[in-house]
Amino acid sequence: MSLYEIILIGIALSMDAFAVCIASSMVYTNMTFSQKLSMPIAFGLFQGIMPVLGYYLGSLFASIIEKWSGPISLVILGVIGINMIREGFSKEESKETKTLTFKILIIQAIATSIDAFAVGVSFAASGANIWLSAPIIAVTTFILSLIAVFIGVKAGEKLGQKAEILGGIILIIIGIKALF
Repeated sequence: MSLYEIILIGIALSMDAFAVCIASSMVYTNMTFSQKLSMPIAFGLFQGIMPVLGYYLGSLFASIIEKWSGPISLVILGVIGINMIREGFSKEESKETKTLTFKILIIQAIATSIDAFAVGVSFAASGANIWLSAPIIAVTTFILSLIAVFIGVKAGEKLGQKAEILGGIILIIIGIKALF
């Protein structure tokens, strides 16, 4: 597998993380610099770890992961998205700001990296070099997620309270997309 192909796979795997970073950055408007940086780090880390896990554990769980990765992602992102929408509508009455917690960050990172596990399985089947591929996927995801955070912050400033509702809708759409 060429370096170009690995980078393209990294970009493709990064798209869910990219969208979730935009949505989260729009919603969690009171994030510190370290919290903003934690999103690209977490997403990049999980996108890098999951192909390695898929590569080595994939033969044991490949059929289960392939069958259930879409529904699992839908449930996780759907629940977070519905809560965001619900809180977005109730936010008009209360002016409290939402805080990105470590738990939410890890759940989002796992949900967006399940497909990377399946890619790791396919790397094992094709004989791809996982120790070259995984870091490239991780760095690609980190860079694109970092860009997404800045886009999300700017969009959140412009959208104001509607950002939480839009962010929830985006997460639900990503979850639905995972089914197909």
